[in-house]
Amino acid sequence: MATTDKASPRDRLLDAAAELFYHDGVSIGVEALCRTAGVSKRSMYQLFASKDELLAASLERRAPGYSAQLTPGPDEAGTPRERILYVFDRAEKLSAAPEYEGCPFLAALVELKNPDHPASRVAREAKGRLQEAFRVQAEIGGASEPAILARQLMLVFDGASARAGARIETLDGLTTATVAALLDAAGME
Repeated sequence: MATTDKASPRDRLLDAAAELFYHDGVSIGVEALCRTAGVSKRSMYQLFASKDELLAASLERRAPGYSAQLTPGPDEAGTPRERILYVFDRAEKLSAAPEYEGCPFLAALVELKNPDHPASRVAREAKGRLQEAFRVQAEIGGASEPAILARQLMLVFDGASARAGARIETLDGLTTATVAALLDAAGME
């Protein structure tokens, strides 16, 4: 990873953490993090109370950009159905990239297993925001049971992310077709 000399030590640590945790997992050592960031361990511990706090901060920092990659902007607004399908179409496109390893928030939750870990809380919040966005669109779109549909959409999203990230499955329209069937069954036009 290339770090810029102009970035603050905090930013370099957050950038290194985001990349290393995503590609190598949360068990990456503090020394590797500091070496990649070009920051001393002492500086890291002055900026973050622990590696756990650094992981949580890196996920929190990543959330808006990740969301922006998936959700339609104001110029791309369509019907609620189109907005939901857009998320899955984008996820399919992102999953085709060689560096794709799945949803970073799902990966953190699966690896950490501890619901009280600071990064688990951040990851659950990110997943909760996506589910709530699905629920809102489902409600606006007239789905018969918006909350249930949102949960179903999360199962498809997370399952597709995990399978594509593990290179078990290529998504190639699979998730959008699956989601379209769910939206049809829920009565969304």
